[in-house]
Amino acid sequence: MPKWSDYKQHAKDRGALALELYVAQSTPTAPPEAVRAVLPDHLAYQRRLEEAGQLAFAGPISDATGEWMEGEGMIVYRTTSLEHARELASADPMHREGVRNFTLVRWLINEGSFTLLVGLSTKRVALD
Repeated sequence: MPKWSDYKQHAKDRGALALELYVAQSTPTAPPEAVRAVLPDHLAYQRRLEEAGQLAFAGPISDATGEWMEGEGMIVYRTTSLEHARELASADPMHREGVRNFTLVRWLINEGSFTLLVGLSTKRVALD
């Protein structure tokens, strides 16, 4: 298994994008009503991150069957380091209040296409 930094450099050397983002998988640790109580603060926090250009994507994910919503979510941060992404995730009201916990990993985007930045809640559009 290669070291992350070595793999990232190899990807760049072969011409891949090698865009590093940070993915938090967020899991409820409290009853649904406790999670719902923190939702307005969580959404306001997400909006501030989006406006600052630090939130790439966020939203709920299904269970493995694709049929059920079990309350898990995924947040993709656009920032400079795993440590900074951890700070952002820890400051999320859902995690700060202890109604959800998270795991955080690096994600290296090598292939695909993306040419337009669209702020989903802010309705901001920009070429990126």
